[in-house]
Amino acid sequence: MAELVPFEDITRLFEDFEHSAWRLETQRGYASDRLSPRWGPFQRGEALGYDPSQPWHANVRRQTGRGKRFERVRLVDDPPTEGQRFLLASGLGNVEAGEDIRNMYRADAVRIGLPEYDFWLFDSRTVVEFVFDGQGQDLGVRVREDARAVIHACQARDAAWHHAVATRQFQARISP
Repeated sequence: MAELVPFEDITRLFEDFEHSAWRLETQRGYASDRLSPRWGPFQRGEALGYDPSQPWHANVRRQTGRGKRFERVRLVDDPPTEGQRFLLASGLGNVEAGEDIRNMYRADAVRIGLPEYDFWLFDSRTVVEFVFDGQGQDLGVRVREDARAVIHACQARDAAWHHAVATRQFQARISP
């Protein structure tokens, strides 16, 4: 098993990848979101749109401007948890920045056999698996480049992408 390293040790991958950065998000909530300055505005019902000065949005815009792809699939419970509602709301800004975010219900993910852990897949050759505690706190990541891990991640990506629904379309389905 790969060594657990701090997430900060791999952030260069978000700029250094050549073609694609793809994420599977499986958690019902993330401690980093609850600690975010955007959590309060979300709870007050304020829109969480695109902000060109936000580092994530700026990097997505820069990388996609170079022809690279940022994509992710988020698993959502039925009904969505508060953390998942935050991601749906904040995801619109990511989409406007250039990221293609899709969503699918957790039951569908279980049915098609998706992994129960979060990961990033860079250029179909580097897998960064997250480890979280029971409260959604990031404990670190494992960087894997072995064929088994990469093939499994690529298969999960392909299956998830096939069944997932674009963010705006998914939000229309769950909005009251």
